[in-house]
Amino acid sequence: MTGPASTPIHTPATEARYDAEILIIGSGAGGATTAALLAEAGFDVLVVEEGDWVEQGSVVSFSLEQMDRQYRSGGVTVALGLPSIAYTEGRCAGGGTEVNSGLYRRPPAELLERWRSQYHIRDLDPDEMYVIADEIESAINVTTVPGAVSAPSAVLRRGADALAWQNSESPRWMTYPPGGSASSGQRQSMTRTYLPRAQRAGARLLTQCRVRKLSISGTSASDADVVLADGSPGRIHFRHVFVCGGAIHTPALLQRSGLRERIGDTLAVHPTVKLAARFAEPINIPDDVPVHQVKEFAPEISFGGSASHPGLVALALADNWGEFSHALHEWERVCVYYAAITSEGKGRVKAIPGLRDPLVTYNLTARDKQLLRSGLSRLTLLMLAAGADEVYPSYHNAPVVRSSADIASLQRSFAATKATVMTVHLCSTVPIGEHPRCAAGSFGQVRGMRNVWVNDASMLPDAPGVNPQGSVMAFAIRNAQRFIETERPHG
Repeated sequence: MTGPASTPIHTPATEARYDAEILIIGSGAGGATTAALLAEAGFDVLVVEEGDWVEQGSVVSFSLEQMDRQYRSGGVTVALGLPSIAYTEGRCAGGGTEVNSGLYRRPPAELLERWRSQYHIRDLDPDEMYVIADEIESAINVTTVPGAVSAPSAVLRRGADALAWQNSESPRWMTYPPGGSASSGQRQSMTRTYLPRAQRAGARLLTQCRVRKLSISGTSASDADVVLADGSPGRIHFRHVFVCGGAIHTPALLQRSGLRERIGDTLAVHPTVKLAARFAEPINIPDDVPVHQVKEFAPEISFGGSASHPGLVALALADNWGEFSHALHEWERVCVYYAAITSEGKGRVKAIPGLRDPLVTYNLTARDKQLLRSGLSRLTLLMLAAGADEVYPSYHNAPVVRSSADIASLQRSFAATKATVMTVHLCSTVPIGEHPRCAAGSFGQVRGMRNVWVNDASMLPDAPGVNPQGSVMAFAIRNAQRFIETERPHG
């Protein structure tokens, strides 16, 4: 199924007009699941997506074409700060599920309990959430790799075992052919699962459609002002709207629509530092990522592997190119790994009148910066324990590390402001709960609004310390189920 655009019900000379009972803005992990459940419950659903439908396998993973067609701003976006934090966002049908690594973790029970207690989330039942998680894991085929894991993944396991550090394989939403290997999987993203399911139930999908703002009067929104693929204006009339544009663009849209109170002020991420490690034998697999993660110091610090396409290896070496560039000539022996932390710092998303994209800032605390130092040092030790002959930390003027004695030099010279800090996990800009600092109620209804909901990563109360997609999908389905219970389809 290729997700054709819906046709307008009325097209005057100046503006295309559409009508829907439920408008869902965004088609990623939150929007697609919401669309499927509401359409199956009998609601008239229209999903709008700013990006295009890109059939899986039609572009090469980690290529410039993929960056251009499936990422926002070609994958080059940044939260300003000291240091600035680079981040990536999917911008296509299926959102980030089309471009991420497919690693899955259901929300830990202790996390759900902390969120319930700290943010006063009503009726948050872990047992109910795990029933939902079971359904998700079946729908997207969460499974471990058949047979042996890849060589880059085995590096993490080998190093952790040598140090007696806790580690495990993270399952992925993948299908594998009979007798398949780690590299033969097909990602069960939203364009393969929940979006076709929504369309089979009657949902319409309009791609290459950017929502500029919602028309709001009092406590209700009634219309969305949009720009279509050809640049022409359009308007969508609705009864309810679910904003699922991600942790950056959900709050930005709400702000452009006049909703600003407590919205966009609590951006949470998992800041990440990285390194490249060279081994004696060729181990690089350019189009895949390791499935093992090391959780010995979790949730404060976690270790894993990144994509190691030659261009991404070059980026990992770029901070000290004069000393590190020789490693690129042997890129088949080099892989990129990361240390991610849970951050006490917070960021802000602010829509600026006249600008297409919002201003994003993020401030690391002193504790965060120290955790990044500790994380990179321990990650370096992990690589040496796995047999790396040279390690190249990604910060300005970093030393080449060849033995554990060199780690002391790394610790002395590292500063977060010198490092390439990035993240792929963004959340918490419209957090849910009954606590006064939450911008939406326990089921995603925006404060003070009768018919505006958020149902994506922006609603997570804070950074979960694990890959957030499982949490996003579980909460999105929970909220959609409550909406179905309280609202009845009209027609």
